[in-house]
Amino acid sequence: MRFASLIIELIRARPRLVFWLVVSAQALLWIVVPTLFYASPPGGIATVLAYGREYQVGSDLGPPLAFWLADIAFRAAGGHIIGVYVLAQLCFVVSFYALFRLASRMVGPQHAVVAVVLTSTITAFAAPGVEFGPLVLARPLWALILWHGWEVIGRGRRSAWFALSIEIGLLLLTTVAAPALLVLPIGFALATPRGRRALLSLDPVFALLVVAVLVLPYGIWLVRADLFALPPLPAADALGARALLGAELFGGLLLAVGGVALLALLNTRRFDPRPDDAPSVVRAPVDPLARQFVYLFALAPALLGCIAAGVFGLSHVIGGAGIALLMVGLAVVMATGDTIHLRRQRVLRTAWAALVAAPAAVVMLSALVQPWLSPTSLPTSLPAKDIARYFGDNFERRTGRPLPAVAGDPELAGLIAMGASRPHLFLDATPARTPWVTAETFRERGGIVVWRAADTAGRPPPEIAARFPEIVPELPRAFERTISGSQPLLRIGWAIVRPRAQ
Repeated sequence: MRFASLIIELIRARPRLVFWLVVSAQALLWIVVPTLFYASPPGGIATVLAYGREYQVGSDLGPPLAFWLADIAFRAAGGHIIGVYVLAQLCFVVSFYALFRLASRMVGPQHAVVAVVLTSTITAFAAPGVEFGPLVLARPLWALILWHGWEVIGRGRRSAWFALSIEIGLLLLTTVAAPALLVLPIGFALATPRGRRALLSLDPVFALLVVAVLVLPYGIWLVRADLFALPPLPAADALGARALLGAELFGGLLLAVGGVALLALLNTRRFDPRPDDAPSVVRAPVDPLARQFVYLFALAPALLGCIAAGVFGLSHVIGGAGIALLMVGLAVVMATGDTIHLRRQRVLRTAWAALVAAPAAVVMLSALVQPWLSPTSLPTSLPAKDIARYFGDNFERRTGRPLPAVAGDPELAGLIAMGASRPHLFLDATPARTPWVTAETFRERGGIVVWRAADTAGRPPPEIAARFPEIVPELPRAFERTISGSQPLLRIGWAIVRPRAQ
């Protein structure tokens, strides 16, 4: 008699329950870990919040939706960064829910949950998924577009057009890569008979009207800002470096799916002493069009995204690694066949748990061990709350007004901009990027200029002294990190620019 563990029986009988257990546990993990071990937000979250605070229709960072949602989540959490972490994990849950629904339509719920389990080991959805921004928000929207796109093309459901139009409009309001990404589903629809049949109706016309209404304000801003030009193509002598960049990005994607490859390898017959005794999960035959759909969207975003990033010299895959790798798990399940044999169940469970927990363990060990091993501090080790509170309180005590704006070092200024009074961020080195504050209004209303102090005198760097010749530096303020270790104190030089009325 074949032995099947409780998890296998749950996959067979309650696949939806297994899905929610897997996704909820991973989402909770990545809310708790950064809340406990990050003293300051990772990546560019501080900048995202500073831009979102202004509620601009557009900026040099792209469409506005991600910035607005980040500010709303931050305010809803009472000015605590946990609101942004929760928002990022909501994006994770919605992405995997859309993937599960799409896979259920194609391979059945049992094989769909196997695809979700495989996809959850991809490291692009772990620590990078905490850094909320346009790339993270684009993931659930792309997953929803694929789901409802298949409902329209593969299943002929006209009722899915309305949801699809809203999702397309929101994706265009999220990332500048949206037009390039949308070429893929449009091309697939035009290349297949069922897709062309779905387009030969009035539904696409109404969908275009919905999309136009959603993106109209941002489109007007783009026209006024004249930002339709693509980045310049590389010169002939830079082609080698750009090709190497694209290859490095593709190599990073391969490393990110290493967990999927490991689980597939452990499940082969070679590592099973009793290959004929493994429990199996069976599905109905797959629609050939569904197979083409999955393989296209598992390969094309990754390959074309790396090529485009190399050509234009970008530091990330077009659309982000989460979009490029979203369909990999489903593609592996699709290629396995109508019957999946789950061999060496205990080994598979242990390997999956280790793969999911490994990124969190790396974050925790880095936060605890890095301060003792290296004098270089992690960006997430800066005491953001103490920094923002100190400079906000000092300005208010001396002027009797809340801190209106902060300039100087962009990283430090971004952390102070998250303070209780939510001052404006002024990027004085590139003032065009923060049009809500100019040099004149900064001097008119006052603010604080900050920089990293190299000594106890606290002299400003030459470039800051040149842009603010009137400032009188204060004594540097030293801040202790949560775990000091062998690292020196963080010294921040600063100066107050008093309002002209005073």
